[in-house]
Amino acid sequence: MTQLEMARMGRISEEMKACAEKEGISPDKIRQKVEAGTVVVIRNRRHSAISPIAIGEGLRTKINANVGTSGDHVDLDLELEKVRVSVEAGADTVMDLSTGGDIAAIRREIMRFSDVPVGTVPIYQAAARMFERRLSVVDMTADDMFSVIEEHGSDGVDFITVHCGVTRGSVERILREGRLLGIVSRGGSILAHWMDCNDQENPLYEQYDRLLEIAKTYDIVLSLGDGLRPGCIADATDRGQIQELILLGELAGRARDRGVQVMIEGPGHVPIQEIQANIVLEKRLCQGAPFYVLGPLPTDIAPGYDHIVSAIGGAIAGWAGADFLCYVTPSEHLRLPTLEDVREGVMACKIAAHIADLSKGLPRAAEQDRLMARYRKEFDWEGQIGVSVDPVKSRAYLETSSKAKQEGCTMCGEFCAIKMGRLKKKEKSSGSQ
Repeated sequence: MTQLEMARMGRISEEMKACAEKEGISPDKIRQKVEAGTVVVIRNRRHSAISPIAIGEGLRTKINANVGTSGDHVDLDLELEKVRVSVEAGADTVMDLSTGGDIAAIRREIMRFSDVPVGTVPIYQAAARMFERRLSVVDMTADDMFSVIEEHGSDGVDFITVHCGVTRGSVERILREGRLLGIVSRGGSILAHWMDCNDQENPLYEQYDRLLEIAKTYDIVLSLGDGLRPGCIADATDRGQIQELILLGELAGRARDRGVQVMIEGPGHVPIQEIQANIVLEKRLCQGAPFYVLGPLPTDIAPGYDHIVSAIGGAIAGWAGADFLCYVTPSEHLRLPTLEDVREGVMACKIAAHIADLSKGLPRAAEQDRLMARYRKEFDWEGQIGVSVDPVKSRAYLETSSKAKQEGCTMCGEFCAIKMGRLKKKEKSSGSQ
């Protein structure tokens, strides 16, 4: 029985209880939201070693970090270290996007190593297997695709990205409109190429019930991928993107009817004035399903700084109602990320998520900011470091001023506004006596 089926029966699972405790709300509140489809509880029933998490309406904004090899660089130890760094920095989930090496072995080792839920994109492995056999991706069959999805479920993968909305009709609209950058999703481009060469419909769409059966067997959360997402500002919120979103809304409803939990993936490059509209559209068309967004990135011209661009977009998206943010690293669009890139990406995303939580009125987020203000007022440096988003970096940067007798950093020294305010208060107090 899936989490959604239990919720509909009025049953509160152990996973729901665990998630409720983390969120500081009642277990029945989680159950109600799972039943409504506005929250998903993520944990494959075969992945009991990890703690489940809940994503969706009214909950803390979660963040994901991507790891994984490429055909040009295969180093399992490095990817495991990226998982460690990601989780240590605050990632709630990791996704293994490996496309090089022994993908199955890499995935299983990442799952063994990670203590947070793990997601994957099965179409990558299905395509890679064709290359291993010296074939083209267009030689894949529907059975090839579904056998890999089954394998991921059996291995215990907690959520999978599946590009079911990339259909012949939606791709045709993209081609007809003449996008500047075309299809930028790897999974989306693989399926579009497959459909074009085979003159057939996307099996993930055409045989969607087959996908739902696998997801239900393992209680995998389906993350309906945005294979036609805009890859640049010029292509944002076009008809192809919206047509795919309409399809995803319909597929989300079918998944729920079968007792399968589902969330929706959102666009990458979106101008700042369109971010809120994109969130509102997803919530309306997908019946409030949790929204998982990559960024979004409100400008295209900041390679090397895309983690900052993403944090700006992510904070706005979270304020507007996005539930799950996928990190973007400084090396996005340029190279496979290093360990430092991964850490910087998670931290930027973590800041965006916290800003979003403040805007959502979550008490725990507001309390964290109140504590920081109090510690600053009291010159409690350890308190400030402890409550900061990145204690390691805060401690490394901190310099106290000897002239200020430790009651001020080297930025202001004796001219510290808070210190002068305290002295003024003392002088007034002494004068009144």
